[in-house]
Amino acid sequence: MTTRIVDSADVASSATVGDGSSIWHLAQVREDAVLGAGCVIGRGAYVGTGVRMGDHCKVQNYALVYEPARLGHGVFVGPAVVLTNDTFPRAVNPDGSLKAASDWDAVGVTVGDGAAIGARAVCVAPVSIGAWATVAAGAVVTADVPAHALVVGVPARQVGWVGHAGRPLEPTGTQGEWRCPQEGTTYRESEGAMTLIESPEENDD
Repeated sequence: MTTRIVDSADVASSATVGDGSSIWHLAQVREDAVLGAGCVIGRGAYVGTGVRMGDHCKVQNYALVYEPARLGHGVFVGPAVVLTNDTFPRAVNPDGSLKAASDWDAVGVTVGDGAAIGARAVCVAPVSIGAWATVAAGAVVTADVPAHALVVGVPARQVGWVGHAGRPLEPTGTQGEWRCPQEGTTYRESEGAMTLIESPEENDD
């Protein structure tokens, strides 16, 4: 697979870029960042020092992924999303001196496999976004998001569940069971968690 880094992108020599990845115009990938295979970093996006992301992630235009964020495989980060890294931000110390890197401890956002974060959403570190969850556009996430949860609003609140295809799950009529309207896969809700239990192929003779 061909890796593409356009001339106007700024990629540190110590960064690792996986096979088949593309880094587009004016994007910046900082020192010691690690990108898996087949990732796409859009125009003007920022990937901070030491950020880790798995294979086939998409970081869309002007998204800001600050260190030490950790992204699983197949994560979607929409346009102008911000993953923060400072719980108590200040430009200066109490004595008025400019803060240096040694004056604060960076904390990162963790995003599970297959999760999607919509345009202009903000995830306030150190939250975790569960696998296959969806954060709606414009949401502000201040608490952990369960796997497969759909969250919206400011602050973000859960309004439903989503499957691997990203479509909202629909109740089957059986207590605790949900189905994806696109794939026909079945999920079970138990104690605030959602788990894939059956796919259409498992029913084939």
